[in-house]
Amino acid sequence: MRILPNRLGLRARLTLTYAGLFLLAGGLLLAVTYGLFVNQLDSGGSMIVKATRLPGPGDDPDALQQLLDTTYVETQKGDVLTGPQARDWLLAQRQELQSAAAESLLIQGAIALVVVLIIACVLGWFISGRVLAPLHTVTATAHRISAAPAADMGLGERIELKGPDDEVKELADAFDAMVGRLDRSFAGQRRFVANASHELRTPLTVGRAMVELAMHRPDASSDLRTLGADLLALNARHEALISGLLDLAGAENGPIDRRPVDLADIVEHVADLTAPEAESAGVEVRTDVGETPTSGDAILLERLVANLVENGIRHNVAGGWVEARCRSVDEHAEVVVTNTGPEVPAYEVAELFQPFRRLDRDRIVVDRGVGLGLSIVEAIARAHHGSVTAQPREGGGLVVQVRVPG
Repeated sequence: MRILPNRLGLRARLTLTYAGLFLLAGGLLLAVTYGLFVNQLDSGGSMIVKATRLPGPGDDPDALQQLLDTTYVETQKGDVLTGPQARDWLLAQRQELQSAAAESLLIQGAIALVVVLIIACVLGWFISGRVLAPLHTVTATAHRISAAPAADMGLGERIELKGPDDEVKELADAFDAMVGRLDRSFAGQRRFVANASHELRTPLTVGRAMVELAMHRPDASSDLRTLGADLLALNARHEALISGLLDLAGAENGPIDRRPVDLADIVEHVADLTAPEAESAGVEVRTDVGETPTSGDAILLERLVANLVENGIRHNVAGGWVEARCRSVDEHAEVVVTNTGPEVPAYEVAELFQPFRRLDRDRIVVDRGVGLGLSIVEAIARAHHGSVTAQPREGGGLVVQVRVPG
């Protein structure tokens, strides 16, 4: 059974536990001391009573009564008591002394216990703080690494805790080892992306040049030209795939160059860039923009809006439309792209943000992208500490909303 609530910090729980144990031990000590004190008073009083009943030197049977009759007591008021009155007065004085001593012990002991409890709490708080200081170092390092602007930044930092080989140092060493492995993993990923970018783009560029050269030969037949056009389309898709993968990796792991930017300018620019593709597809692109200031990487934000608009054009119907709106809402910059198109089941919307996922589950579609558009949008939004949501539009198509801090 848990005695202390979970919302208390470890330091506070250690302090309260230490103080509670001290209070329990102090109370028990006070009770035992009180019992021994009372027992000692009782023993002392009995000895006094017995002493008053000792017979005289003559060993006379009536010596006790004679002693009581001849004994007198003079009180502080000047009264002289003899015989039974003296005995009763002595017994009353003994009882009063016993009660006063017991009361004094309880009051002073309780005050001493409270004072010592306060001192114990202060010492417990100080000692637990010293004990938990290495944990604060571990936590601060973890926060700095997690607050890095990119996933692979900050992994070069280590705790390197000095001190005895206890549980806390073991935890710090395990944390350093884990961060070291993550650092090596991200470094390998960066090298792989850089090498793959160079090794894959070069043969595609050479292949495109060779196909174009063969197609433009004077003696090229119509079949050769048709085959060349198909090969160029396939080559373009492969180039788009590689560019998309690099954009996705860059958005997830790359640093963000934050500068002031107005999303309204980006939306208008993207609408102009995609106008030829929209015209050839028979889709109307319209905008509804207002001043929408934010801070971020202008190139990545342009890629975000372009992916949304291009998806709306490519996954649409003839005579359809795509609308891009941007506004400042509740200290956030908001971009909403709505498009007509085929019906989208609500349970499949979440899968559209997974890499290489499409609504028709077709991986061999050349004219509809490579299946990375919404994945890149989500990665760019997360890199800007924003969010992206999508929902089916009534009548077909999608409504995608992106919000980033304004």
